[in-house]
Amino acid sequence: MSLLIKNAVIINADKIYKKAQDILIEKGKIVTIGDSLKKDGAKVVDAKNNYVLPGLIDIHVHLREPGREDKETIETGSKAAVKGGFTTIMCMPNTKPVLDNCMVIEAVIKEAKRVGLLNVIPIGSITKGQKDEDLVDMFELKEAGCLALSDDGKSVVNSQLMKMAMQYSKMTGLLLIEHCEDPLISSGGVMNEGETSTLLGLKGDPGISETIIVARDIELANYLDARIHFAHMSLRRSVELIRFAKSQGIKVTAEACPHHFTLTDEEVKSFNTNTKVNPPLRTKDDIAAIKEALKDGTIDCIVTDHAPHTQEDKEVDFDHAPFGMIGLETSVGLTVAELVDGGVLSWPQMVEKMAFMPAKIIGLENKGEIKEGLDADLTIINPNEEWIVTEEDTVSKSKNSPFFGRKLKGRVKVTIYGGKVVYEE
Repeated sequence: MSLLIKNAVIINADKIYKKAQDILIEKGKIVTIGDSLKKDGAKVVDAKNNYVLPGLIDIHVHLREPGREDKETIETGSKAAVKGGFTTIMCMPNTKPVLDNCMVIEAVIKEAKRVGLLNVIPIGSITKGQKDEDLVDMFELKEAGCLALSDDGKSVVNSQLMKMAMQYSKMTGLLLIEHCEDPLISSGGVMNEGETSTLLGLKGDPGISETIIVARDIELANYLDARIHFAHMSLRRSVELIRFAKSQGIKVTAEACPHHFTLTDEEVKSFNTNTKVNPPLRTKDDIAAIKEALKDGTIDCIVTDHAPHTQEDKEVDFDHAPFGMIGLETSVGLTVAELVDGGVLSWPQMVEKMAFMPAKIIGLENKGEIKEGLDADLTIINPNEEWIVTEEDTVSKSKNSPFFGRKLKGRVKVTIYGGKVVYEE
């Protein structure tokens, strides 16, 4: 069936269309963008008073399947994603078993296709079992459907192994995504090391545990003329290192999460274990640096690091609670409220960070833009609607969010994937 979107104020990364347009979609593709379009038998979606964006893309999500389906499944995570406006997500490999071979990768892809709500791309691990000992067969994982590899949750600490991984990534064309943390330095830290951790009596994770890996991987990428993508950057110093690397032409890209440009380590004073994330919440100065880096392009994209945990897992003392919070359903609202309304990003820049650049980074040529001939993945947002985050309204299987009760702005009204409406408020 054809789909016709009427009165669409289109926003791409380069501009907002001054005049509302109609968008005709057939066979999963954008066929025509123009005035007063008509199509007999087409399903009509009226986008009046809303913005129409390219389908949002999140390249850092934890779906927990296989192994921890009590926390999240591919199906429940997909439902949360489309409710949040996402049409493509990439799922991290720290599952049980780890996504380190073609059989488990293919199983994830098969289940995602059965669910059919959006494009789910598995990220394979860099090392077998994420043990930092032996590299995976990158050619096998690419053939199985991976576009990127990561040991997220852990760094590849072995520098020689990371050097070899970069060399093989050049041959395969796979993107390496690095979780930047030296475990010998973080050494059991549960929050940002600083005045607040001292006051609370909690073991701190010093920022150098992040920046030392950032600096090392920049040097490796420079030496090998290889690509590296830095996950969930949280520190001013990390931003400074990345900015310098880019000025030297080194092939680095980076991402940031809404919680790292919204919440400080002061939130931990509540001892709410949903504020325990890795990397930890940092300082006001770090938040200012992340916002500046998003604005000037040092940080290329916004991701959620959606990390579901059960209530039982989180209802323990802060030291023993797992790291992570959910984020797929609050990402748009936090980004609009904190960055767009805050004057940090324009709407086109938001599209750049949440659709266009993620597509470019992972090589999705037909996504990330609203353009004739490209995939009909679209997100329709009411830019002015304010809403309160509630546990009851959350469709993720886990409810570990520190944002319950918070007022956000910018509400996803409709999500369209492959020319089909997969979410409608």
